[in-house]
Amino acid sequence: METIDKIKQQITENPILLYMKGSPKLPSCGFSSQASQALIACGEKFAYVDILQNPDIRTELPVYAQWPTFPQLWVEGELIGGCDIILEMYQKGELQPLIKEAAVRAGTHEEK
Repeated sequence: METIDKIKQQITENPILLYMKGSPKLPSCGFSSQASQALIACGEKFAYVDILQNPDIRTELPVYAQWPTFPQLWVEGELIGGCDIILEMYQKGELQPLIKEAAVRAGTHEEK
């Protein structure tokens, strides 16, 4: 499978997807750590791709997304942005409903 096709498939199959360095439990950079913590705080399941383990995606995704840096948050097939945007949206209370609504539509939301 071509890298771009793999990226498109990941974005399509995962309603909440974070491309990051490392994993949410073991992030490999401060920006990825902050972004994943904000997502975890939203309380919904999300998928992630460790770009350090996937150098092809690390190379191709910035071109496909027209976004040069990582992490990258994709919700329902749309690029939301990187660490600064994720944190700003979280602090303004805009990220939580976006993530919750995506989880509800995807059938992954669990009532607490």
